[in-house]
Amino acid sequence: MSATVDIGCMKHQVRNKSAILLGIFCQFILLPFLGFAVVNLLNLEPSIGITLLVVTSSPGGSYSNWWCSMFNADLALSVTMTAISTMVSVLALPANLLLYANISYQRDVTSDLDWASVFVALAIVIAAISLGLMCSYYCHSHRFNIIANQIGNAAGLCLIIFSATMTNTGEADTKIWSRHWTFYVSVLVPCVLGLAVASMLASLVNLRKPERMTVAIECGYQNVGIATSLALTMFNGEELKNAMGIPFFYGVCEMFVVGIYCVGCWKAGWTKAPANASLWTVLFTTFEVLEAEMKELTEIEVSVSESSSDGSTEKSADREENGVLTHYFNWTDTTAGQSSPKIPSGIIPTRSPSPPSTSIKRDFSDAYV
Repeated sequence: MSATVDIGCMKHQVRNKSAILLGIFCQFILLPFLGFAVVNLLNLEPSIGITLLVVTSSPGGSYSNWWCSMFNADLALSVTMTAISTMVSVLALPANLLLYANISYQRDVTSDLDWASVFVALAIVIAAISLGLMCSYYCHSHRFNIIANQIGNAAGLCLIIFSATMTNTGEADTKIWSRHWTFYVSVLVPCVLGLAVASMLASLVNLRKPERMTVAIECGYQNVGIATSLALTMFNGEELKNAMGIPFFYGVCEMFVVGIYCVGCWKAGWTKAPANASLWTVLFTTFEVLEAEMKELTEIEVSVSESSSDGSTEKSADREENGVLTHYFNWTDTTAGQSSPKIPSGIIPTRSPSPPSTSIKRDFSDAYV
């Protein structure tokens, strides 16, 4: 999915401090605390409780990018947040786990953890995101971004089907639908509350609507693969079966909860796709790329000369009539030394070149009394 992102949009989102800081807060302070509260309120046994703490302390999963892509949230922000949260989790995940697991169970449960598998999983995510961004940068093509998006969407769908099939046929989950009610509540509550609270906080800090949606998805959709890997190294026998049910059921919950949330955001006008568009158009049109391409096509750089070649000063040609100020200027080539435009996607029709001389009209009628 990172190969879909326009590098210019990515640079803009890296500087989006409000969204990034809020995402880090929700990911590594809010959600781990919700997991800790559920573990203690429901008095979960160690194999279930510790695995849930790992899930709620993990960084955002790669499927969060898939959901943002499919439903046209801010994909550039999603990829940025996934990359940053994955790097921050190298320190935040062990810290949260050490804190909450030891408080909840009064014993050093982290001594059995295979930290190497955690760091390998995090390194793979960072490497994949970096490779996708490099491809987007060097290909410099909107068409490539759209093709990468289509491949990523198809791959994500196949992985979801594969994961669901493999987990349902596994021995550890043969009794997944016949457990105590506390098991289902403990998994569902952090997912739903994390999504809801993140949406409210993102609205309070006045993020753009697609950005609010992205922050909420990043908070609610966790990397359950890390919890699965750690459960395999920590538990055996019946405890392993209990522990393996947590990442599986959390994955099921976040898939349905985030899916319903995305549809709701689309209909509420929070996505980059029109609320009145058909579901087919929303799912199979890459509005992220089209928005970046439209921005590139509509940007006009104006250079107004203040002096002539012989050093004499030239005054601008202005004329005011009926409260409208018209400014005439000579069109000069401002593309020298700049990077060439990206290869178009072929979806948006190219525009004809601008005339060599034009004018800008600005309405100043409100300034006149």
